[in-house]
Amino acid sequence: MSETELTAWGRDVRAALCPVCDWTYLLPAAARLPRCPHCFGAELEPVAEEVMQLPYVSPPELVLPFEVRPEELSQQVLRFAEGIPYPPEDLNPQALQSRLQPVYLPAWLVDVDAVAHWQAEVGFDYEVLSHQEQYSDAGSWRSREVKETRIRWEPRVGRLQRHYDNLPAPALERAAELMRDLGSYRVETARPYASNVVEHGLVRLPDRLADDAWRDAEPLLHAAAADECRQAARAEHVRDFRWAPQLQGRHWTLLLQPLYTTFYHDDAGQPQPVLIHGQTGKLSGVRRASLKRAQRIALILGGIAAAILLLSLIALVASVVLPPLALVGAIGIVLGIILGGAALIPLVRVWAFNRKPVSGGS
Repeated sequence: MSETELTAWGRDVRAALCPVCDWTYLLPAAARLPRCPHCFGAELEPVAEEVMQLPYVSPPELVLPFEVRPEELSQQVLRFAEGIPYPPEDLNPQALQSRLQPVYLPAWLVDVDAVAHWQAEVGFDYEVLSHQEQYSDAGSWRSREVKETRIRWEPRVGRLQRHYDNLPAPALERAAELMRDLGSYRVETARPYASNVVEHGLVRLPDRLADDAWRDAEPLLHAAAADECRQAARAEHVRDFRWAPQLQGRHWTLLLQPLYTTFYHDDAGQPQPVLIHGQTGKLSGVRRASLKRAQRIALILGGIAAAILLLSLIALVASVVLPPLALVGAIGIVLGIILGGAALIPLVRVWAFNRKPVSGGS
């Protein structure tokens, strides 16, 4: 990392590394090093001179702004904490809200010119009318018209010469996993980079260079070309699209995407990250009920049930002298058994809830 590359950000910045997950960030030089907003496993550490060979540290060309309003953000946080039976004590809207950290995630956009001869099969929808015989309750057969949509496939060949803008490609190794949980970003609202961006949130530095990310952009280019050829043929479907394009003018742009992160501590005291899409507000994170809380409630109910059963047995023994106590003892035993069974309910609810998929979102 050279001094020139850092100066290009327009602010006095420094790099920091998480010793747990190895994510690297850029933040203002005067800012306090926070806990890692990705894993929350440790505080960030300054990147030492001997490990300054980071893949890419130049500033981005484009930035997507945060679009989630504060009230929407609060509602999403509240919705995440609701509906969990016996949630961990640290899983509450106030704690999640107080730990919110804005982060920018990097992504590549690539523009490219493609020239190619192509061939494919294109499909045209058409309707087939048939008649279906049905036996009615009245004891007679009735004929009913049935319309069925079928596809007629025809071969096509052609020549394509097109310019493709803003094909997305990941700048992070875990980008696919993050996008699967949160959804994609709309690049139409991107703005040119301004130096005050680094003051609004931590900037995650890319760990994939553009050339390495190209293999992820190629399938998108193939799909875009196939769809354009389908449209040119005025067809509804396309399959077996083949081409051998000559690609020119490849131009890469680094884009920063907005994300909020927060966390809560589970029963074991481990931080559980919660992620919020900075454009849509979609939320993703591990939602788990607390077995410890359920066990405490079960023990309390079980203790009360045991005490009722003990007193009921004493009443039954004493009924030898005072016969009216026999009814009291019998009722107490029934109540004790019912309450003892109810003591298992918290454990069953937690077990059933925690068997659901670990990642919850809205």
